[in-house]
This record gives sequence, C-alpha cells and structure tokens, in this order.
Amino acid sequence: MRVLPEFDTSRDAAQRTPTSATDARLISMLAISLAACLFNVVPAHAARPFVTDDARLTTAGSCQLEAWTRQYRSNQEYWALPACNPTGNLEFTVGGGAASLPGSVSWTDDYVFQVKTLINALEPNGWGAGIAVGTIRHPQINPGPNLLGNRYAYIPVSVSFADDLVVMHANVGWLRDKASGRNQTTWGLGSELNVDRHWTVVAESFGNSVDRPYWQAGFRYSVVPGLFQVDTTMGRQYGGNHDTRWLSFGIRFTPASIF
Repeated sequence: MRVLPEFDTSRDAAQRTPTSATDARLISMLAISLAACLFNVVPAHAARPFVTDDARLTTAGSCQLEAWTRQYRSNQEYWALPACNPTGNLEFTVGGGAASLPGSVSWTDDYVFQVKTLINALEPNGWGAGIAVGTIRHPQINPGPNLLGNRYAYIPVSVSFADDLVVMHANVGWLRDKASGRNQTTWGLGSELNVDRHWTVVAESFGNSVDRPYWQAGFRYSVVPGLFQVDTTMGRQYGGNHDTRWLSFGIRFTPASIF
C-alpha cells in the first residue's frame, strides 16, 4: 500500500535525533491499553487504518471503499482505494491519492493498481497468507509512510488468537523506487485488539531497508458492524522530527453484496 523529494522525509534520517520520550510514552500507553482491554470477544477484519496488510480479501461478489486523510505539519494527503472481489479469491484495487506541497498551493497525485489473492484463508484461531502485486503511476506521495514504489509485491500473513480477540499481521515484500533507481525490501508488523463489536485498538510498525521505520497507533469504530467504520491514528518516524508526525482519519464501507 502502500515520491516527491520534498515529501521524502526519510532522506535526512542520518541527522535525526533518537526516538523522543514522547514517542516512548505513547507506545507505553498503548501497550497498557491493550493489556487492560482483554474482554468481550468478537470477530473483526484488519483493514484501515493499517499500512501493514492482512491475509483477507474483500467479500466475494462485492466491493469496498477505503478513504482517508493524513495530516502532517506542513502538508496533507487524501486517499481513496476502491477494491472489488468478483471471483472469490482475486481482489482488484484501483485508486489514488493527492497531496499538497509544503509552502505551495500546488498538489501532486498518485494512482494505485493492485491485485491480491490468498494462499490460505484466515479463520478464527488459525492463520492466513496471501500475495499481492501492484504498481504506482506518477509516484509522488511520501514513499516511506505509505510503503510505495513504482512496482511492488509483498506477502501478508495473519494469525488469529482467542477467537479473534487478538489478530497479528506481518508483511514482507519488495519495491522498486524509480526516483532513486533502488530496489528495497519492505516489512510491517501490526496488531489489532477487538474490544467489542464496535471498538478495535490498533498498533503497527513498518518500514523498508533504506530508511528508519515508522509507527502508528489508534482505534477504529464500527458505526454499523460489518458495513461502515471510522478510524483515527497518530504516527511518526522513529527518531524523526515534527515534520514526520501525522494524524490520520479514515472510513471503510463494506457492503455484503454488489454483483
């Protein structure tokens, strides 16, 4: 999921200070919250607001829409990624994003094309795995925080514990960055705690083989379980300055059947 030089905050990573005490406190608070909320189990699906993908697909014979904004100190991003699964085990995503340029009224945009299938479907107390490949047209927007490249592929793996009370996700992949001409490995580790049928607490860390990694944490709320959710997170690059910090708000709409 998912490179204007002005947006590539990773390029001055070598001059940044170590992870701030604020970052450490936020991560500690999230860990305490996760431990305190172990009750009232319900199934749920990992999706927004994760960058780390899950080993699940859009409902067979239907489509979904994920849309979100990510607000930085000096710029904003807006994304919309519709996805459809007409056959049952082949999900197509076609969407894009737009971002403002710092100190300018100009905007830039990206276009995403991706195909994803499952090797093993995730079930409660089980595991799932899949493979996804994609390409970005006119890749401009924050490659690090979005794990974007001109061409990319990754393997998502998910494991369910305690009847989906906790679901863990891991990704390993590859991307080609046309701007730098480099191949990179990518990775992601995420967890979701399903507090009840409406509330889910999420946390993840992700990155690539070139830059310092990123983290984000927050929650999602199912307004209508299985149909419509909203979410919010805050995130930052480890050791990054204030310009690498973001606040994100998103929605996910998942109708049961369209075709």
